[in-house]
Amino acid sequence: MIQTCRSPRGFLLAEMIVALTVLAALLISFALALHGFKQFNHYQWMRQQCLAAAGAQLDCLSVTRSPLSEEDLKRLWPRVTLVTSRTQGLDQWEGLDHYRVTGQAPSFHRVVKVTLARYGVPLRE
Repeated sequence: MIQTCRSPRGFLLAEMIVALTVLAALLISFALALHGFKQFNHYQWMRQQCLAAAGAQLDCLSVTRSPLSEEDLKRLWPRVTLVTSRTQGLDQWEGLDHYRVTGQAPSFHRVVKVTLARYGVPLRE
């Protein structure tokens, strides 16, 4: 007796498994890419906040000759920590003070650090 060829029943199941595996791999890589974009955007947002806080501190030192109050800094930029240093100007900058403001803020597993500097009139004593 000659056996007739039957259509393979397992082929459709194997094809579905392969298609679902490829789809799952695509979805996982899409989720990982979105997480990477989220981390990058958060880092850039914290960097912008550090720049804004440090710039505001320098502007306040230049205009009012006194630093911003701690309450204002914490109200406007709660995650940013500012460190301000002042040195005397040398040579052509004599008579002016050199202000350096460093802003730091946490962003996931990294720390954003921005430093701005400017020469200005001496602070009020």
